[in-house]
Amino acid sequence: MDEPLMAFATGESEIRINFGVFAGRDATPAEIEELARALHERIQRFAIVAEHRFEFGNDVEASVRLVRVCPEGKIDDELRGRLLEICERWADSCVAERHIEVAEL
Repeated sequence: MDEPLMAFATGESEIRINFGVFAGRDATPAEIEELARALHERIQRFAIVAEHRFEFGNDVEASVRLVRVCPEGKIDDELRGRLLEICERWADSCVAERHIEVAEL
């Protein structure tokens, strides 16, 4: 089984960050604001959605803490790559500063 990616692009412009997989917690409002400041250096209008979603299936139950970056309009491949780098750096920094091990939950 492949290791999950920290950040990845979906669709034409959205970037998803597997925050909970690596941090074991939700992103704080202060961390979201820090991400927004970093992104604003590259793009003017965007939304950040921090969600805690519960998924259920036949033999699967999951609690997913995800951060989504949704730029307004389409973005080109170069900008998408730059935004992915920003998101990965931000998430790495958050995890390094404070994370919760699964055994601690």
